[in-house]
Amino acid sequence: MINEGEVPRDLARLVVPLLGGLESTGDLFAPYRLVDGDGRPVAPVAAFFAELAACGRPATTQRSYGMDLLRWFRFLWAVGVDWDQATRVEARDFVRWLQVTVKPARPHWRDPSGDPPSRDRAAAGRVNAVTGKPSRGDRYEASTVAHCESVLRGFYDFHLEAGTGPMLNPFPLARHARPGRAHAHHNPMEPFDRGRRGRYRPKVVTRAPRSIPDDRFDALFARLGSHRDRALVAFWVSTGARASELLGATVGDVDPGQQLITVMRKGTRVLQPLPAAPNAFVWLRLYQAQLFGLVPAGRDEPLWRTLRRPLRPLGYDATRAMFTRANAGLDANWTLHDLRHTAAYRMARDPGMPLTDIQWVLGHAHLSTTQRYLNQPSGIAPGGREPAGGQVSRRAEWCGTAGRGRRLTRVFSRDLLSDA
Repeated sequence: MINEGEVPRDLARLVVPLLGGLESTGDLFAPYRLVDGDGRPVAPVAAFFAELAACGRPATTQRSYGMDLLRWFRFLWAVGVDWDQATRVEARDFVRWLQVTVKPARPHWRDPSGDPPSRDRAAAGRVNAVTGKPSRGDRYEASTVAHCESVLRGFYDFHLEAGTGPMLNPFPLARHARPGRAHAHHNPMEPFDRGRRGRYRPKVVTRAPRSIPDDRFDALFARLGSHRDRALVAFWVSTGARASELLGATVGDVDPGQQLITVMRKGTRVLQPLPAAPNAFVWLRLYQAQLFGLVPAGRDEPLWRTLRRPLRPLGYDATRAMFTRANAGLDANWTLHDLRHTAAYRMARDPGMPLTDIQWVLGHAHLSTTQRYLNQPSGIAPGGREPAGGQVSRRAEWCGTAGRGRRLTRVFSRDLLSDA
C-alpha cells in the first residue's frame, strides 16, 4: 500500500552490500540454496525452490531464479524491509535501482579484488566493429530486469496462494486499458496477444539472431589451440546443438559410423541424435587419441574434459573462456550461442533441406521460431559475401549438408521403428 505522506527513497545514495549468496549444494533434491549474510538458508526461497523442483524445473532454472531472488533480498536487506512486508513501493524502487546500478564484478582467482580490466570497462556497451554486436555493459540489460520482475512476481504468487506471504503481490500486473473479460471481442483472423504483462516490466527489444560469416569463421577456427576445441566448434556449427547440450554428451553418445551424436534436449530432457559434419568426428578422434590412457574408459564417461590436470569434466564456464580467448585475437565478441545461429542460417540456406527438418534438428517447439532464420543473416555484410559456389561448398563441408537428408531420413525411420 502506498501512503501519500511517505518520503521518497533516495536511490542515488543507496548502497546495497553484497550480503548472502547462492550456494550449490550438490544435493539432488535441493541443488541450490539462498543464504543470508550470516550463512543461514532463507526459508521462503527454499520453499519456492521445492515448488519448482516438484513442477519439473531443472537445477539450472533454480540457479537462474536464485540469482534474481538474491538481488531482491539484498535490496530488501539494504532498505531494512522484511520480504513479507514489501509493498509496491519497494518493488518500484527495486526496478528503478536495477536499471541504473552498476553490476557487481565477479571475482577471479587471478584477481581476488574483482575489478575488471580497464580495457573491458572502456569497451563496455560499445558496438563491436567486427561482429556488429554491442559489448556487455556495466549495467543490467532490459532482458535481465524483465526476467527478474517475472521471477519475483511468480515468487510472491506462490506464497500468496500458500498463505505465507503478503496480502498483495508487490509486483502487480499492468492495468487494463478496458475493463471486462480478456479476448471478449477478439478478431478470429488475428493472433491472440499474451495478455497482461508486469507493470514494472521493461520493454525488451527483439533482435535478429547473429550469424558468423564464413571467412570470419575460418579465421576464428584457425585460432583454436587444441583438437578438443576444434571438435567442439565443429560439432556446434554442424549440429546446431546448444552449448549445454553438447557439453553433457558422453562417450557412448557418439556414433561415428552413422555420423550422429546424441544430446539431451534442454527443455524436454529427451535424448535426440543429431547429424554432424564428418570433419567433426575427425577432430574428435584426434582428441580422443590424446586422452588414451589418461582418463577412464567407458561409455558413460564424459566426452569432454579439461586440458589441465586433473582432467575433470568440461563445464560451461571453462568453454566460454576458451571461446573468449579465440575471439580476443580477432577483436570479436561472438558467443557460443552464435554458433547455433550460424548452423541454423546455413541449414536454412540449403535448398535441399525442408524447414521442418531444421526445426527437428534445432529442437524448436514452434515452427515460427525456426522461420527467423529464413531472413538475411545480420552478421554478414552485403558487400563482403563470397560467390555462391564457395558458400555452398563450404556449407556442405562444415554443416555436413551432403547426405544430411539421407541421415535425417534414417534417424526418423529409426525413431518410428522404436516407437512401433
